[in-house]
Amino acid sequence: EEPLVESGGGLVQAGGSLRLSCAVSGSIFDDHAIGWFRQAPGKEREGVSCIEKSDGRRYYADSVKGRFTISKDNAKNTVYLQMNSLKPVDTAFCTCAADGLDCRWFSRPLSFGDYWGQGTQVTVSS
Repeated sequence: EEPLVESGGGLVQAGGSLRLSCAVSGSIFDDHAIGWFRQAPGKEREGVSCIEKSDGRRYYADSVKGRFTISKDNAKNTVYLQMNSLKPVDTAFCTCAADGLDCRWFSRPLSFGDYWGQGTQVTVSS
């Protein structure tokens, strides 16, 4: 069993939607904040969104506010990232990660995370 497993990436035209899934092992789901991160070609990894482990507070990068929504399904131990109105600049390799503290470092990926998933590719064509 892997700690976090992403799925849902793919190729979509601009304006389309994708939903990423992060399946989290039961041993860490309830005790970790879960964040989504992405790295576009030639750019540094950036924090996209994060959901707190306890109160469910959500955080978003300014670049995705109003377009992306992070959510959690407790029954499935899964965190989702619904991505709407996708743009070519959203093209990136996306990963989820779990932090045993909270989401405070989601905007600083180098400081976030006790566990990282393998990633899934999101490609948005113009």
